[in-house]
Amino acid sequence: MSERTLLLRNATLVATMDAGQTEIPDGGVLVRGGRIAAIGASATLPCSADEIIDLSGHVLMPGMINTHHHMYQTLTRAVPGAQDCELFDWLKRLYPIWARLTPEMIRVSTQTAMAELLLSGCTTTSDHLYIYPNGCRLDDSIEAALGIGMRFHACRGSMSVGESRGGLPPDRVVEDEAAILADSQRLIETWHDPADGAMLRIALAPCSPFSVSTDLMRESARMASHFGVGLHTHLAETVGDVAYSRERFNRSPAEYAEELGWTGKGVWHAHCVCLDDHGIQTFARTQTGVAHCPSSNMRLGSGIAPIRKMRDAGVAVGLGVDGSASNDAGHMLLEARMAMLAARVRPLQPGSPAGDPASLSARQVLEIATRGSARALGRDDIGSLEVGKCADLVAFDLRAPDYAGALHDPLAALVFAAPGKVALSVINGRVVVRDGELLTLDLHRLSTHHNLLAHRLVNDE
Repeated sequence: MSERTLLLRNATLVATMDAGQTEIPDGGVLVRGGRIAAIGASATLPCSADEIIDLSGHVLMPGMINTHHHMYQTLTRAVPGAQDCELFDWLKRLYPIWARLTPEMIRVSTQTAMAELLLSGCTTTSDHLYIYPNGCRLDDSIEAALGIGMRFHACRGSMSVGESRGGLPPDRVVEDEAAILADSQRLIETWHDPADGAMLRIALAPCSPFSVSTDLMRESARMASHFGVGLHTHLAETVGDVAYSRERFNRSPAEYAEELGWTGKGVWHAHCVCLDDHGIQTFARTQTGVAHCPSSNMRLGSGIAPIRKMRDAGVAVGLGVDGSASNDAGHMLLEARMAMLAARVRPLQPGSPAGDPASLSARQVLEIATRGSARALGRDDIGSLEVGKCADLVAFDLRAPDYAGALHDPLAALVFAAPGKVALSVINGRVVVRDGELLTLDLHRLSTHHNLLAHRLVNDE
Protein backbone atom coordinates (compact mmCIF):
# COMPACT_ATOMS: atom_id res chain seq x y z
CA MET A 1 0.00 0.00 0.00
CA SER A 2 1.50 3.36 -1.03
CA GLU A 3 2.05 6.10 1.53
CA ARG A 4 -0.32 9.06 1.54
CA THR A 5 0.97 12.21 -0.15
CA LEU A 6 0.38 15.86 0.71
CA LEU A 7 1.36 18.69 -1.61
CA LEU A 8 1.82 22.22 -0.26
CA ARG A 9 2.30 24.63 -3.16
CA ASN A 10 2.32 28.26 -4.29
CA ALA A 11 3.71 29.62 -1.01
CA THR A 12 4.86 33.22 -1.32
CA LEU A 13 8.10 32.06 0.32
CA VAL A 14 9.46 28.76 1.57
CA ALA A 15 12.10 29.30 4.26
CA THR A 16 13.92 25.98 4.62
CA MET A 17 16.23 26.89 7.56
CA ASP A 18 18.74 24.47 6.09
CA ALA A 19 22.49 24.99 6.51
CA GLY A 20 22.54 27.38 3.56
CA GLN A 21 19.43 29.25 4.75
CA THR A 22 17.81 28.52 1.38
CA GLU A 23 14.66 30.52 0.61
CA ILE A 24 12.38 29.65 -2.31
CA PRO A 25 9.89 32.18 -3.73
CA ASP A 26 6.67 30.65 -5.04
CA GLY A 27 7.70 27.36 -3.52
CA GLY A 28 6.25 24.21 -2.12
CA VAL A 29 6.86 20.90 -0.41
CA LEU A 30 5.75 17.37 -1.22
CA VAL A 31 5.15 15.15 1.81
CA ARG A 32 5.00 11.37 1.60
CA GLY A 33 3.99 9.61 4.79
CA GLY A 34 5.67 11.45 7.62
CA ARG A 35 8.66 12.67 5.61
CA ILE A 36 9.56 15.44 3.18
CA ALA A 37 9.82 13.88 -0.28
CA ALA A 38 10.57 16.97 -2.38
CA ILE A 39 11.02 20.70 -1.98
CA GLY A 40 11.45 23.47 -4.53
CA ALA A 41 9.71 25.96 -6.77
CA SER A 42 6.04 25.03 -7.22
CA ALA A 43 6.52 24.59 -10.96
CA THR A 44 9.09 21.83 -10.35
CA LEU A 45 6.92 19.76 -8.00
CA PRO A 46 4.38 17.08 -8.96
CA CYS A 47 0.93 18.33 -9.97
CA SER A 48 -1.00 15.64 -8.10
CA ALA A 49 -1.18 14.24 -4.58
CA ASP A 50 -3.73 12.68 -2.26
CA GLU A 51 -4.27 16.16 -0.81
CA ILE A 52 -3.22 19.52 -2.23
CA ILE A 53 -3.17 22.74 -0.17
CA ASP A 54 -2.70 26.06 -1.91
CA LEU A 55 -0.54 28.41 0.17
CA SER A 56 -0.75 31.55 -1.94
CA GLY A 57 -0.05 34.53 0.29
CA HIS A 58 1.68 32.41 2.97
CA VAL A 59 5.18 31.88 4.33
CA LEU A 60 5.99 28.18 4.76
CA MET A 61 8.74 27.19 7.20
CA PRO A 62 9.77 24.39 9.56
CA GLY A 63 7.71 24.03 12.69
CA MET A 64 9.30 25.77 15.64
CA ILE A 65 10.72 23.74 18.53
CA ASN A 66 10.21 24.74 22.16
CA THR A 67 13.15 23.62 24.28
CA HIS A 68 11.92 24.64 27.75
CA HIS A 69 8.50 24.78 29.39
CA HIS A 70 6.64 24.02 32.62
CA MET A 71 3.17 23.34 31.30
CA TYR A 72 1.47 23.00 34.68
CA GLN A 73 2.20 26.68 35.23
CA THR A 74 -0.54 27.67 32.77
CA LEU A 75 -2.75 27.29 35.86
CA THR A 76 -0.90 30.06 37.70
CA ARG A 77 -0.46 32.90 35.23
CA ALA A 78 -0.40 36.43 36.64
CA VAL A 79 -0.96 35.25 40.22
CA PRO A 80 -1.18 38.25 42.59
CA GLY A 81 1.78 38.39 44.93
CA ALA A 82 4.10 36.75 42.40
CA GLN A 83 3.88 39.28 39.58
CA ASP A 84 6.84 41.45 40.58
CA CYS A 85 9.32 39.04 42.17
CA GLU A 86 12.77 37.86 41.25
CA LEU A 87 13.36 34.14 40.79
CA PHE A 88 13.88 32.86 44.34
CA ASP A 89 11.05 34.92 45.89
CA TRP A 90 8.80 34.04 42.96
CA LEU A 91 9.41 30.33 43.59
CA LYS A 92 8.79 30.64 47.33
CA ARG A 93 5.45 32.32 46.70
CA LEU A 94 4.32 29.70 44.19
CA TYR A 95 5.61 26.44 45.70
CA PRO A 96 2.72 26.30 48.25
CA ILE A 97 0.20 26.71 45.42
CA TRP A 98 1.85 24.09 43.22
CA ALA A 99 1.82 21.69 46.18
CA ARG A 100 -1.95 21.43 45.60
CA LEU A 101 -1.63 20.16 42.00
CA THR A 102 -3.64 17.07 41.06
CA PRO A 103 -3.28 14.58 38.20
CA GLU A 104 -6.33 16.14 36.51
CA MET A 105 -4.65 19.54 36.66
CA ILE A 106 -1.50 18.15 35.07
CA ARG A 107 -3.50 16.63 32.21
CA VAL A 108 -5.58 19.72 31.46
CA SER A 109 -2.68 22.16 31.77
CA THR A 110 -0.62 20.02 29.38
CA GLN A 111 -3.33 20.18 26.75
CA THR A 112 -3.81 23.92 27.22
CA ALA A 113 -0.10 24.61 26.91
CA MET A 114 0.20 22.44 23.81
CA ALA A 115 -2.79 24.12 22.16
CA GLU A 116 -1.22 27.53 22.72
CA LEU A 117 2.11 26.38 21.32
CA LEU A 118 0.57 24.71 18.28
CA LEU A 119 -1.38 27.83 17.34
CA SER A 120 1.82 29.86 17.49
CA GLY A 121 3.69 27.67 14.99
CA CYS A 122 5.36 25.20 17.34
CA THR A 123 5.39 21.52 16.31
CA THR A 124 7.80 20.00 18.86
CA THR A 125 7.96 20.82 22.54
CA SER A 126 9.71 19.73 25.68
CA ASP A 127 8.14 19.99 29.12
CA HIS A 128 9.98 20.03 32.43
CA LEU A 129 7.66 18.64 35.11
CA TYR A 130 9.54 18.58 38.41
CA ILE A 131 6.83 18.63 41.11
CA TYR A 132 4.66 15.57 41.83
CA PRO A 133 2.25 16.12 44.73
CA ASN A 134 -1.00 14.27 45.36
CA GLY A 135 -0.29 11.30 43.12
CA CYS A 136 0.81 13.30 40.06
CA ARG A 137 3.04 11.48 37.57
CA LEU A 138 4.77 12.38 34.33
CA ASP A 139 2.47 9.79 32.76
CA ASP A 140 -0.43 12.22 33.31
CA SER A 141 1.25 14.72 31.01
CA ILE A 142 2.27 12.11 28.43
CA GLU A 143 -1.17 10.52 28.25
CA ALA A 144 -2.84 13.93 27.90
CA ALA A 145 -0.54 14.73 24.99
CA LEU A 146 -0.92 11.51 23.03
CA GLY A 147 -3.92 12.44 20.91
CA ILE A 148 -2.93 16.03 20.19
CA GLY A 149 -0.39 15.19 17.51
CA MET A 150 2.53 17.21 18.82
CA ARG A 151 6.10 15.92 18.91
CA PHE A 152 7.01 15.70 22.61
CA HIS A 153 10.14 15.54 24.79
CA ALA A 154 8.75 14.80 28.26
CA CYS A 155 11.33 15.60 30.96
CA ARG A 156 11.19 13.72 34.25
CA GLY A 157 12.06 16.57 36.60
CA SER A 158 12.69 16.20 40.30
CA MET A 159 13.45 18.03 43.54
CA SER A 160 15.08 16.22 46.45
CA VAL A 161 16.74 18.88 48.64
CA GLY A 162 14.20 20.82 50.70
CA GLU A 163 14.60 23.79 53.00
CA SER A 164 15.71 21.65 55.95
CA ARG A 165 18.76 20.54 53.94
CA GLY A 166 19.68 23.96 52.55
CA GLY A 167 17.58 23.81 49.40
CA LEU A 168 14.96 26.26 48.19
CA PRO A 169 11.73 24.18 47.92
CA PRO A 170 9.59 23.30 50.96
CA ASP A 171 10.25 19.84 52.30
CA ARG A 172 6.70 18.71 51.47
CA VAL A 173 7.28 18.99 47.70
CA VAL A 174 10.58 17.09 47.46
CA GLU A 175 10.98 13.38 46.72
CA ASP A 176 13.20 10.55 47.86
CA GLU A 177 16.13 10.15 45.49
CA ALA A 178 15.91 6.37 45.19
CA ALA A 179 12.25 6.75 44.22
CA ILE A 180 13.15 9.44 41.65
CA LEU A 181 15.71 7.20 39.97
CA ALA A 182 13.41 4.18 40.00
CA ASP A 183 10.60 6.17 38.41
CA SER A 184 13.00 7.66 35.87
CA GLN A 185 14.01 4.20 34.70
CA ARG A 186 10.36 3.09 34.59
CA LEU A 187 9.43 6.06 32.42
CA ILE A 188 12.28 5.46 29.99
CA GLU A 189 11.42 1.78 29.65
CA THR A 190 7.71 2.54 29.27
CA TRP A 191 7.62 5.56 26.99
CA HIS A 192 10.94 6.50 25.38
CA ASP A 193 11.26 6.06 21.62
CA PRO A 194 14.90 6.29 20.45
CA ALA A 195 14.07 5.92 16.77
CA ASP A 196 14.73 8.54 14.13
CA GLY A 197 11.52 10.54 13.73
CA ALA A 198 10.28 9.67 17.22
CA MET A 199 7.12 11.46 18.38
CA LEU A 200 7.82 10.88 22.09
CA ARG A 201 11.07 10.89 23.99
CA ILE A 202 11.95 10.98 27.68
CA ALA A 203 14.68 13.10 29.23
CA LEU A 204 15.92 13.18 32.83
CA ALA A 205 15.72 16.59 34.42
CA PRO A 206 16.65 17.21 38.07
CA CYS A 207 15.24 20.69 38.58
CA SER A 208 18.32 22.72 39.48
CA PRO A 209 21.55 22.61 41.49
CA PHE A 210 19.73 24.35 44.38
CA SER A 211 16.94 21.77 44.60
CA VAL A 212 18.69 18.40 44.15
CA SER A 213 21.83 16.77 45.51
CA THR A 214 25.13 16.23 43.77
CA ASP A 215 24.47 12.49 43.93
CA LEU A 216 21.17 12.82 42.07
CA MET A 217 22.75 14.99 39.39
CA ARG A 218 25.54 12.45 38.90
CA GLU A 219 23.31 9.36 38.96
CA SER A 220 20.82 10.95 36.56
CA ALA A 221 23.66 11.61 34.12
CA ARG A 222 24.80 8.00 34.39
CA MET A 223 21.28 6.70 33.77
CA ALA A 224 20.79 9.02 30.81
CA SER A 225 24.05 7.85 29.27
CA HIS A 226 23.16 4.20 29.83
CA PHE A 227 19.73 4.47 28.20
CA GLY A 228 20.67 7.06 25.58
CA VAL A 229 18.18 9.73 26.71
CA GLY A 230 18.55 13.48 27.11
CA LEU A 231 19.44 15.52 30.18
CA HIS A 232 17.93 18.87 31.10
CA THR A 233 18.08 21.32 34.02
CA HIS A 234 18.13 25.01 34.95
CA LEU A 235 21.61 26.51 35.07
CA ALA A 236 23.20 29.92 35.74
CA GLU A 237 19.81 31.59 35.58
CA THR A 238 20.57 34.45 37.98
CA VAL A 239 23.43 36.07 39.87
CA GLY A 240 22.04 34.38 43.00
CA ASP A 241 22.12 31.03 41.22
CA VAL A 242 25.82 31.48 40.46
CA ALA A 243 26.57 32.62 44.04
CA TYR A 244 24.82 29.52 45.40
CA SER A 245 26.91 27.27 43.16
CA ARG A 246 30.19 28.89 44.18
CA GLU A 247 29.35 28.88 47.88
CA ARG A 248 27.98 25.34 48.07
CA PHE A 249 30.09 23.54 45.45
CA ASN A 250 33.10 25.85 45.02
CA ARG A 251 32.43 25.70 41.28
CA SER A 252 30.88 27.88 38.64
CA PRO A 253 27.62 26.40 37.34
CA ALA A 254 29.30 25.22 34.13
CA GLU A 255 32.23 23.68 36.03
CA TYR A 256 29.77 21.89 38.31
CA ALA A 257 27.80 20.61 35.32
CA GLU A 258 30.86 19.32 33.48
CA GLU A 259 32.25 17.60 36.57
CA LEU A 260 29.01 15.64 37.03
CA GLY A 261 28.63 14.55 33.41
CA TRP A 262 26.15 17.23 32.42
CA THR A 263 27.70 18.21 29.11
CA GLY A 264 27.51 16.68 25.63
CA LYS A 265 25.10 16.20 22.75
CA GLY A 266 21.54 15.78 23.99
CA VAL A 267 22.26 17.70 27.20
CA TRP A 268 20.65 21.12 27.32
CA HIS A 269 20.45 23.75 30.06
CA ALA A 270 17.73 26.35 30.48
CA HIS A 271 18.50 30.08 30.72
CA CYS A 272 22.30 30.38 31.19
CA VAL A 273 21.86 34.13 31.65
CA CYS A 274 25.03 34.25 33.74
CA LEU A 275 27.11 31.69 31.86
CA ASP A 276 30.71 32.93 31.90
CA ASP A 277 33.24 32.80 29.06
CA HIS A 278 34.72 29.54 30.30
CA GLY A 279 31.24 28.02 30.44
CA ILE A 280 30.47 29.19 26.92
CA GLN A 281 33.64 27.60 25.59
CA THR A 282 32.92 24.39 27.52
CA PHE A 283 29.43 24.13 26.08
CA ALA A 284 30.67 24.84 22.56
CA ARG A 285 33.42 22.24 22.82
CA THR A 286 31.09 19.54 24.17
CA GLN A 287 28.05 20.33 21.96
CA THR A 288 25.98 21.11 25.04
CA GLY A 289 22.73 22.96 24.36
CA VAL A 290 21.15 26.08 25.84
CA ALA A 291 17.43 26.88 25.99
CA HIS A 292 17.11 30.65 25.65
CA CYS A 293 14.01 32.02 27.44
CA PRO A 294 14.12 35.81 27.01
CA SER A 295 10.59 36.69 28.16
CA SER A 296 10.93 34.79 31.43
CA ASN A 297 14.39 36.18 32.07
CA MET A 298 13.10 39.73 31.66
CA ARG A 299 9.85 39.06 33.56
CA LEU A 300 11.82 37.87 36.62
CA GLY A 301 14.54 40.50 36.25
CA SER A 302 17.18 37.80 35.76
CA GLY A 303 18.95 39.57 32.89
CA ILE A 304 19.62 38.87 29.23
CA ALA A 305 21.65 35.84 28.20
CA PRO A 306 24.72 36.44 25.99
CA ILE A 307 23.20 34.59 23.05
CA ARG A 308 25.24 36.27 20.32
CA LYS A 309 28.45 35.34 22.14
CA MET A 310 27.23 31.76 22.57
CA ARG A 311 26.33 31.39 18.90
CA ASP A 312 29.62 32.92 17.77
CA ALA A 313 31.42 30.34 19.92
CA GLY A 314 29.40 27.48 18.41
CA VAL A 315 27.02 26.69 21.29
CA ALA A 316 23.80 24.92 20.29
CA VAL A 317 21.24 27.59 21.23
CA GLY A 318 17.51 26.88 21.04
CA LEU A 319 14.43 28.84 22.06
CA GLY A 320 12.10 28.19 25.00
CA VAL A 321 8.96 29.89 26.26
CA ASP A 322 9.57 28.73 29.86
CA GLY A 323 6.75 28.18 32.32
CA SER A 324 3.55 30.14 31.93
CA ALA A 325 3.86 31.59 35.43
CA SER A 326 7.01 33.46 34.44
CA ASN A 327 6.35 34.45 30.83
CA ASP A 328 3.22 34.32 30.99
CA ALA A 329 2.66 33.27 27.40
CA GLY A 330 3.47 30.22 25.32
CA HIS A 331 3.70 31.85 21.90
CA MET A 332 6.83 30.78 20.01
CA LEU A 333 6.73 33.53 17.41
CA LEU A 334 6.40 36.10 20.19
CA GLU A 335 9.37 34.48 21.94
CA ALA A 336 11.45 34.72 18.76
CA ARG A 337 10.60 38.41 18.55
CA MET A 338 11.60 38.93 22.19
CA ALA A 339 14.90 37.14 21.54
CA MET A 340 15.67 39.53 18.70
CA LEU A 341 14.79 42.63 20.72
CA ALA A 342 16.56 41.49 23.90
CA ALA A 343 19.76 40.83 21.99
CA ARG A 344 19.68 44.38 20.68
CA VAL A 345 19.37 45.79 24.20
CA ARG A 346 22.10 43.70 25.82
CA PRO A 347 25.19 45.42 24.35
CA LEU A 348 23.92 48.78 25.62
CA GLN A 349 23.82 47.69 29.26
CA PRO A 350 26.37 49.33 31.60
CA GLY A 351 29.61 47.37 31.63
CA SER A 352 28.82 45.40 28.50
CA PRO A 353 31.41 45.31 25.72
CA ALA A 354 30.86 47.59 22.78
CA GLY A 355 29.23 45.99 19.78
CA ASP A 356 26.55 46.20 17.18
CA PRO A 357 23.24 46.65 19.05
CA ALA A 358 21.47 44.75 16.25
CA SER A 359 23.15 41.58 17.38
CA LEU A 360 20.49 39.12 16.22
CA SER A 361 18.49 39.42 13.01
CA ALA A 362 14.96 38.20 12.35
CA ARG A 363 16.33 35.27 10.36
CA GLN A 364 18.78 34.36 13.10
CA VAL A 365 16.10 34.15 15.79
CA LEU A 366 13.90 32.03 13.51
CA GLU A 367 16.91 29.77 12.93
CA ILE A 368 17.35 29.55 16.72
CA ALA A 369 13.67 28.59 17.06
CA THR A 370 13.95 25.80 14.47
CA ARG A 371 17.30 24.36 13.48
CA GLY A 372 19.00 25.66 16.63
CA SER A 373 16.38 24.15 18.92
CA ALA A 374 16.67 20.79 17.16
CA ARG A 375 20.42 20.86 17.70
CA ALA A 376 19.98 21.77 21.38
CA LEU A 377 17.75 18.71 21.82
CA GLY A 378 20.31 16.53 20.05
CA ARG A 379 18.07 15.87 17.02
CA ASP A 380 18.94 16.04 13.33
CA ASP A 381 15.62 14.73 11.97
CA ILE A 382 13.64 17.94 12.58
CA GLY A 383 14.25 21.70 12.50
CA SER A 384 14.63 22.32 8.77
CA LEU A 385 12.84 21.57 5.52
CA GLU A 386 15.05 19.04 3.73
CA VAL A 387 14.31 15.87 1.81
CA GLY A 388 14.18 12.91 4.18
CA LYS A 389 13.50 14.94 7.31
CA CYS A 390 10.29 14.73 9.31
CA ALA A 391 7.39 16.58 7.72
CA ASP A 392 6.88 19.20 10.44
CA LEU A 393 5.84 22.38 8.65
CA VAL A 394 3.91 25.55 9.47
CA ALA A 395 2.47 28.34 7.34
CA PHE A 396 1.55 31.91 8.27
CA ASP A 397 -0.99 33.93 6.28
CA LEU A 398 0.63 37.18 5.13
CA ARG A 399 -2.74 38.58 4.07
CA ALA A 400 -3.68 39.33 7.68
CA PRO A 401 -3.83 43.03 8.66
CA ASP A 402 -0.85 42.58 10.99
CA TYR A 403 1.43 42.13 7.98
CA ALA A 404 0.01 44.87 5.76
CA GLY A 405 2.89 46.99 4.49
CA ALA A 406 5.50 44.48 5.67
CA LEU A 407 5.71 42.27 2.59
CA HIS A 408 8.97 43.81 1.38
CA ASP A 409 10.53 40.94 3.38
CA PRO A 410 7.88 38.32 4.13
CA LEU A 411 10.05 36.19 6.41
CA ALA A 412 11.31 39.06 8.53
CA ALA A 413 7.73 40.31 8.76
CA LEU A 414 6.87 37.30 10.94
CA VAL A 415 9.21 38.63 13.63
CA PHE A 416 9.06 42.40 13.19
CA ALA A 417 5.26 42.63 12.94
CA ALA A 418 2.82 41.60 15.64
CA PRO A 419 3.22 37.86 16.28
CA GLY A 420 0.46 36.02 14.46
CA LYS A 421 -1.32 32.73 14.79
CA VAL A 422 -0.40 29.90 12.47
CA ALA A 423 -2.69 29.19 9.53
CA LEU A 424 -1.50 25.63 8.85
CA SER A 425 0.46 23.14 10.89
CA VAL A 426 1.58 19.75 9.64
CA ILE A 427 3.30 17.39 12.07
CA ASN A 428 4.76 14.08 10.94
CA GLY A 429 2.76 14.51 7.73
CA ARG A 430 -0.55 15.02 9.55
CA VAL A 431 -2.53 18.27 9.33
CA VAL A 432 -3.06 19.39 12.94
CA VAL A 433 -4.04 23.04 12.35
CA ARG A 434 -6.05 24.03 9.28
CA ASP A 435 -7.22 27.57 8.48
CA GLY A 436 -6.06 28.66 11.91
CA GLU A 437 -8.18 26.07 13.73
CA LEU A 438 -6.71 23.33 15.93
CA LEU A 439 -8.27 20.05 14.84
CA THR A 440 -7.36 17.80 17.76
CA LEU A 441 -8.88 19.63 20.75
CA ASP A 442 -12.14 21.38 21.65
CA LEU A 443 -10.57 24.67 22.76
CA HIS A 444 -13.68 26.27 24.26
CA ARG A 445 -14.37 23.25 26.44
CA LEU A 446 -10.70 22.94 27.34
CA SER A 447 -10.32 26.60 28.35
CA THR A 448 -13.48 26.50 30.47
CA HIS A 449 -12.29 23.41 32.33
CA HIS A 450 -8.77 24.84 32.68
CA ASN A 451 -10.04 28.10 34.21
CA LEU A 452 -12.15 26.21 36.72
CA LEU A 453 -9.16 24.14 37.83
CA ALA A 454 -6.92 27.21 37.97
CA HIS A 455 -9.38 28.95 40.30
CA ARG A 456 -9.52 25.90 42.56
CA LEU A 457 -5.76 25.59 42.67
CA VAL A 458 -4.92 29.21 43.46
CA ASN A 459 -7.81 29.66 45.94
CA ASP A 460 -7.28 26.29 47.66
CA GLU A 461 -10.84 25.14 47.00
